[in-house]
Amino acid sequence: MRYWNTFIVLVGCCMAGLSYGQSKRVLTYEAFISQVRSSNAEYLAEKYNVDIAAAKLQAAKVMPDPELSVGYSNNQDWNLQMGSGVDASLDYTLELGGKRRARIAVARSEQEVTEMLLENYFRNLQADATIAYLTALKQKAQLDIQLSSYRQMDQLACADSIRFSLGEITQVDALQSRLEANTMRNSVFDSEGELRNALIALALLQGDSTMMLPDSLEGRLGSPVRVFDPAQLIEMAKQNRADLQAALKSNEVSQNNLRLAKANRVIDLGLNVGVNHSYIVRNEIAPAPAYTGFSAGISIPLKFSNTNKGELRAAQFMVAQSQKRYEAAELQIASEVMQAYHKYVIALRQSQRYNTNMLKDAELILQKKIFSYQRGETGILEVLNAQRTYNEVQTTFNEAEYDCAVALIELERACGIWDLEF
Repeated sequence: MRYWNTFIVLVGCCMAGLSYGQSKRVLTYEAFISQVRSSNAEYLAEKYNVDIAAAKLQAAKVMPDPELSVGYSNNQDWNLQMGSGVDASLDYTLELGGKRRARIAVARSEQEVTEMLLENYFRNLQADATIAYLTALKQKAQLDIQLSSYRQMDQLACADSIRFSLGEITQVDALQSRLEANTMRNSVFDSEGELRNALIALALLQGDSTMMLPDSLEGRLGSPVRVFDPAQLIEMAKQNRADLQAALKSNEVSQNNLRLAKANRVIDLGLNVGVNHSYIVRNEIAPAPAYTGFSAGISIPLKFSNTNKGELRAAQFMVAQSQKRYEAAELQIASEVMQAYHKYVIALRQSQRYNTNMLKDAELILQKKIFSYQRGETGILEVLNAQRTYNEVQTTFNEAEYDCAVALIELERACGIWDLEF
């Protein structure tokens, strides 16, 4: 029996060692955003647009295919002995006016636009993913607040049960503290659910089909105070925004389409070479020897369709339209930058209204109320009011920090820059 007890103790120690050796899954912002870049399903699908554009560029380089035709003729050789013949010809369309060069220019500019749009897509994805990460950090902070309040109230409720049994407080006060502890426990459950939902959103952005949630998140809600010049921000946005560069490149695409439309109005020459062989004619009335003939020619189309200038006029209108769209994009970006700037300034002011001193004061008031309650100098309701005030100050502080960080992200999104750390 002694050896059996020793064996159980050893097994328990081994299991405890294994449990201690299992490290928690901690998700950092750097690892999260790296996983988003490499495994986000929608981003991976968008990347195929670049491959498709590259394939279209390759297809635009194709040359016209030659045509080979072969024929056989029989002039009643079987009964009149008029002989038979075989002919073959090779036809090729010679494109003039730089059509192939224009097609390649259109496909290349469209590929560049696609690459810029992909860059813009990831810029927005990165901003959205960062906001989702901040949301998870905020939910984590809220859970910590609720959990700390619950543990404190649970300890107070346990102490009140003992004090009630000793006759130091009334049953109502003991029941009130226990009821508040149970209510706070429900709030903890709600916060846990919201945190899990936020973590699931992070897993979706990472393209994680297993939905294995991390045990903890690294990072903080606060962001460094940044000072910006609105005029410099607008210029920075014009230089860095990929969607504005794509709009400018779209103007180039329209110009290339106009050149292609003009090139399509140029005639194409048809080149033809052929050979024909006629076998011997054995007819007694008109005999003829076998012979081989050669032919070569050029075909020139009559471009009556050039009187219809619909395609050319449409290409010209598209050039004017793309220019106006670029101008509209510039105005839109300037508006977005200014709106994001003012939102950041307001959020920063609101965030600066709260500081750690307010949190320390609220915590100090709560501790003093609890101490006074335990000495019988104050009632349970004052403790509960101090607890709610402390929770509200913490929650409001976290909300202000979150709003300020989100406003900074939106400002940097509008400017096309990225310089954030968490």
